Amino acid sequence: MTTAGANAVERRLVDIAEYTAHVSHTDDNRIWRETNCYVDVWIETLNLLGLDPVPSFAGALAADHDGQQWTFIKPDPADLRVLYGLEVAEDALWRPVLETVQSGPARNMLHTVEVDSWWLPDTAGTDYRSGHVKTTIVPLRVDSDAQTMTYLHNSGMYRLEGDDFVGIFGLNNPPAEVLPPYVEQIRWFPERARPELVVDAVRGHLARRPAANPVERLAESVREATIWLPGAGMETFHRWAFATLRQCGSTAELAADLVSWLDDAGVTGAAEARQPFLDFAADAKAVQFKMARAARGRTVDVDSTTEAMVKSWDRAIDIVIAAVA
Repeated sequence: MTTAGANAVERRLVDIAEYTAHVSHTDDNRIWRETNCYVDVWIETLNLLGLDPVPSFAGALAADHDGQQWTFIKPDPADLRVLYGLEVAEDALWRPVLETVQSGPARNMLHTVEVDSWWLPDTAGTDYRSGHVKTTIVPLRVDSDAQTMTYLHNSGMYRLEGDDFVGIFGLNNPPAEVLPPYVEQIRWFPERARPELVVDAVRGHLARRPAANPVERLAESVREATIWLPGAGMETFHRWAFATLRQCGSTAELAADLVSWLDDAGVTGAAEARQPFLDFAADAKAVQFKMARAARGRTVDVDSTTEAMVKSWDRAIDIVIAAVA
């Protein structure tokens, strides 16, 4: 660890009252306030470290549809390494999770941890004490004596204590009966960051984008879903909508943020892709509302909207390609 990076993480930790979430999670005009738990927690992790998360959205340009779901977007580890000086690697977890994450900041390290939303108070109204759903958090201040934890999750910073602390770390469970969660180390070397290479990152993601417009496959899957969703139940609808329409819509909105950032950074013409990406994001939400009605047995027509989405995605991607050529 170099002097420049020593204890850089610990110095960035703040109290909840001092923390302001990233604008992508606070803007009332946002179409998709949340994307997925992993992207959202990384947005806030970068924000906490005083870094602009928008360049990490470059991977959105390579999104695909595999016939059943849209790409579950995550920040590319290579982008995090090159643009921010962040090294992300799986933790071997030879000690209990609680001990591992509690010791992190003093070692200039944070962790991502997969946990059960059942124990997260910030999910009140959805999963808190009502549903066992896997999600990712970044623990910040962990006090095992007081049984309190401050953590990043979804769109902000939160705190839990008492029974939730015991539950999140499985302290009442016999160790032999607990499957260790997936945990990543986040180590920060600020002096290694090369933010000026963001255009190279964008070109790299464009180069690995699908050969054909992925929204055409999305449109076909939505059309098919109008047939089978009415008999599948609303719980299935919500899972399907999250994996398809929410992911594609939020991906497009992240891409809209990215192209505006690129234009401000000197990539002339990139911002012209912002509106087609936003049109796409809004249309994805409109289709989701229609499909909720379809799931309840009503007849809906989604073809005109999905056709518009296909065109918006094509136009936006073509603009970005031309801008970074």
